[in-house]
Amino acid sequence: MLDVGKWPVFALLPPEELGLIRQACVFGSGANEALYVTVNDEVFGLGTNCSSCLGLGDLQSTIEPRRIDVLCGKKIVSLSYGTGPHVVIATSEGEVYAWGHNGYSQLGNGTTVHGLIPALVSTNLQNKRVTEVACGSHHTIALTTEGEVYAWGYNNSGQVGSGSTANQPTPRRVSSCLQNKVVVNIACGQLSFLCVCVCVCVCTLHVYGWGYNCNGQLGLGNTGNQQTPCRVAALQGVKVVQVACGYAHTLALTDDGFVYSWGANSYGQLGTGNKNNYSLATLISTDKERIVEVAACHTSHTSAAKTQSGQVLMWGQCRGQVVTNPHVTHFSCTDDVFACFATPAVTWHLLTVDGDDYLTVAQSLKKEFDSPEISDLKFLVDGKCIHVHKALLKIRCEYFRVLLNETDEDTIEIHQFPFLVYRAFLEYLYTDSINLPPEDAVGLLDLATFYRESRLKRLCQETIKRGISEENAITLLSAAVKYEARDLEEFCFKFCINHLTSVTQTQAFAEMDHDLLKNFIGKASRHGAFRN
Repeated sequence: MLDVGKWPVFALLPPEELGLIRQACVFGSGANEALYVTVNDEVFGLGTNCSSCLGLGDLQSTIEPRRIDVLCGKKIVSLSYGTGPHVVIATSEGEVYAWGHNGYSQLGNGTTVHGLIPALVSTNLQNKRVTEVACGSHHTIALTTEGEVYAWGYNNSGQVGSGSTANQPTPRRVSSCLQNKVVVNIACGQLSFLCVCVCVCVCTLHVYGWGYNCNGQLGLGNTGNQQTPCRVAALQGVKVVQVACGYAHTLALTDDGFVYSWGANSYGQLGTGNKNNYSLATLISTDKERIVEVAACHTSHTSAAKTQSGQVLMWGQCRGQVVTNPHVTHFSCTDDVFACFATPAVTWHLLTVDGDDYLTVAQSLKKEFDSPEISDLKFLVDGKCIHVHKALLKIRCEYFRVLLNETDEDTIEIHQFPFLVYRAFLEYLYTDSINLPPEDAVGLLDLATFYRESRLKRLCQETIKRGISEENAITLLSAAVKYEARDLEEFCFKFCINHLTSVTQTQAFAEMDHDLLKNFIGKASRHGAFRN
């Protein structure tokens, strides 16, 4: 499972849908658009759909995922988005698809007609296999298996590397001094490109840049635009294995774990301890920790890195704050930095589940819930079995710690709670979450009160709140009072006051307990509910 919960655009997806996501990308000026791929290679889009960047064939926004039929079954290996906006992907077959805004031919189809659905980019790429794509504001770059680079789109600053400033309507190979080089990594800023090349028959890795350079983001020692690829001479003798471009700054990671930066620095995004721009590659301090990954996004002024020991560092513009030195975070991956601190909070690359079968402890426990294979205890509820593990129950619940220390039974019958409620309780002990609709959560609230599970009680209250309506408000209020759920009680009371006329006309209000009705009327009166 891919953890996309940090991005609000996914907030309305049900847990079962979230569990199917294998790849995802969040983009848009407000981080309010997303594309994702499921384990079945189905592709979906949701969000505001600006310039038809969801590839759905229309301009309609959607809070519910809609399938992008033309991409279903395609295995996406690279995805990038421009702020134009437009989206480009590469598939495992080496094909390139593009859609969205096309005012500067950034879709590579030879026209300036916007693309409503993903369309194959074929000109000059028919016999090529593309492995990686990158987008700037209104331009695109692609890397092939042979290490060739193709670029197209807006070219006012030479960003397609053609030697001129004329827009490039279809993919064109970037040659010049890259003619005999094998490119292994590409990155794109708002109006510039950088790539890591290896010379044929030479093992030394070099960095080349071209395009807009007003802030020195090409690392050439000047601020003049560059219409053809030019080698970053300041990195002579340094083996660079990865480059990452921010809005107007660049990060480079070396094979020995050092990080160099250059370009714009008004937000401290270079990590040099100041806010001075640098047009030459500058080594930054990361407390002697070996860095294994650098991250930046052409939509923001935020930088991040991950160390060999797993620490994640961030610097630059972080939630409006200026952080001029790499700052150690509690995050486990660089993606979290951009989800929580970048503006906008978009993904800096395509999020992808690791290809191996590794499961975390939490994932392993969830997988073994109600699995009879290695369980050593089963609960019999309403004639149905639920398979669990004694050790886990003892660790997770004080009630079971006492109960299971006093019995050696391998089957326990439960009569006071229904099957769905009790199963949801046991599943909570494995997953820390509630998998139960709001209307059934009242029964779980009863159980949580009985077993004195305070955290479960809080989760039940939050779940019940999401299902409140004028018809059931009094019923939920009664349950909250009965189970001493103070927070839920106050929530239900305020809901009843705000919908007083409708609530008092329900059957539940007519059958309300006398003492509860008396207390409700008194409290409502004190809140001015019956004033003329």
